[in-house]
Amino acid sequence: MNGNNIGIIVVIVLVILGGWFFLSGNMTGTPSSGITNQVPAVGSTTPEMIVENIITDVTVTYTDQGFSPASVTVPIGTKVNFVNQSSGKMWVASAKHPDHTVYSGTSLSQHCPDTTNSAFDECAGDEAGKTYSFTFNKEGVWKYHDHINSKMFGSITVTVATSTATTIPI
Repeated sequence: MNGNNIGIIVVIVLVILGGWFFLSGNMTGTPSSGITNQVPAVGSTTPEMIVENIITDVTVTYTDQGFSPASVTVPIGTKVNFVNQSSGKMWVASAKHPDHTVYSGTSLSQHCPDTTNSAFDECAGDEAGKTYSFTFNKEGVWKYHDHINSKMFGSITVTVATSTATTIPI
């Protein structure tokens, strides 16, 4: 072997090693977002840097086969949207059928119409394509049903929200 071949081999080895070190920082294959779950030191945090409890709405669809997903778990304060994709009407209501007392402690005749948005009860049937939304502000397991077709039911498990801070570099 002459000196030129050894030099070429050394350069190739260095390029391979350099590429390996460069790529080894992110071996999962997913791009780094720059967002971590670490909180900056006290006094160095600005409102733009901390986002707590990023919660999006949750959607439950209602079809002729029932609610999907039939059971969901959400933190307190989450809005659940029930979308009617069935061929008929949908009336989402707290258990137990027919009085809907479990979530609010009041009966259908006492809380409908729900002027305070505190009763987990749609209070009327919605046509296909319509959405009923309710924000869950009580911890617990809240069973529900379609008042029009009480064989269709599900449950929402509401948990205490844990405080998680996310650092976003700006």
